[in-house]
Amino acid sequence: MIDQYITRGCLIKPVENAEEDRIWNVCSGCNKMDVFNWLETIPDNEFAGNMVEVRFKNTRKGYFINNTGQPLFKGDVVAVEGSPGHDVGIVSLTGELVALQMKRFNVPVSNLKKIYRKAKPNDIEKWFQAIEKEPETIRLARQIATNLELDMKISDVEFQGDKTKATFYYISDERVDFRQLIKEYADCFKVRIEMKQIGARQEAGKVGGIGTCGRELCCASWVSVFASVSTSAARYQEMSLNPQKLAGQCGKLKCCLNYELKCYIDAQADFPDTSKPLETVQGKAYHSKTDVYRRMMWYSFEKDNENANFIPLDVDVVKEIIRLNRQGILVEDLVSNSGIQIKEPVINYQNAVGEDSINRFEEKRRKKKKKAGKENRETGENRGSGENRGNRESGEQKEIRKPQENVENKFREDRTPDRFQPNRNKKN
Repeated sequence: MIDQYITRGCLIKPVENAEEDRIWNVCSGCNKMDVFNWLETIPDNEFAGNMVEVRFKNTRKGYFINNTGQPLFKGDVVAVEGSPGHDVGIVSLTGELVALQMKRFNVPVSNLKKIYRKAKPNDIEKWFQAIEKEPETIRLARQIATNLELDMKISDVEFQGDKTKATFYYISDERVDFRQLIKEYADCFKVRIEMKQIGARQEAGKVGGIGTCGRELCCASWVSVFASVSTSAARYQEMSLNPQKLAGQCGKLKCCLNYELKCYIDAQADFPDTSKPLETVQGKAYHSKTDVYRRMMWYSFEKDNENANFIPLDVDVVKEIIRLNRQGILVEDLVSNSGIQIKEPVINYQNAVGEDSINRFEEKRRKKKKKAGKENRETGENRGSGENRGNRESGEQKEIRKPQENVENKFREDRTPDRFQPNRNKKN
């Protein structure tokens, strides 16, 4: 059952290297939340320290102190301190970058747990057995929670490396009394039970998937700190408030709505208020849409009408019209008073390769054939006309179809039944 090891970042089982006396994960780097160690090739790093980052199932990581004196490398399978017992994980980062990661996530150095040793074959065997129990365990756990009619969802389960503890991750909008649930789990699975509540974004990071952009989900690849996302981020970026397009696989607003939000806010710092209509002689013009980076604003005389005639105006022109309206001056025409000729950009698509259609070669051949046939017709007509003119002048008449008649007669003679009877004339 190799599929379960993908949750640990393993496409195949960790292998044992007898020459180097270690067990390590040969496919390191394909796991979730992977960090590129750009200081790995620098030798004798004095600031590396003895702190190591170890990854476990899905997006869970931990930071430990290496007091064993053995050098650890990325991909090594190690046994670390658990609560209680020990857990088994894979080293994901070493060196100076570990301290930077701890500073980023506000991990205190004083409460770090220890690394016991590099994993032995006995540790690996128990670890594999624990991983193989997880699919059946989560199925039974969901069935028990449904029978107890609890308003919660069991999203994932993770066994400790020594099979003495199981951590259940659940989602619930309300507070859940799962005291009876823990008793049922303890009697069924015969291990120590720990319950952890997570949010919808954390669940999406654990499950993983492909987003609408075609890439792996950010919450499963690199995002670990989830900031709140509101619909105002979509309004600043002039996006349609369609919940089906703005929501991610977790059902919440997409985290990527916050990526370019500050840039849009800075660009719209000097934009006029869109709620104020522009007063003209023809009537009031209402704001319809805005192109932030082109600094263009579209107005129409019909409010909330998609089929109305939209007039594009520059931001500075809109500000000038608003200034005139405050003085009581009405603008006669929006386009004429703008002072500029606004045209929509015309995009001319050019074929850089020079291939207009798939049948371009066939068209060229057809043209060549037509051209050759036309030349033959012209030369044939000219020759024929010259010969006929010479015949008329000399008074001679030639039968042009005579050779064709001889060929037809020969063809008829060959098809007579006598030609199939062998050598009758010779016998006579």
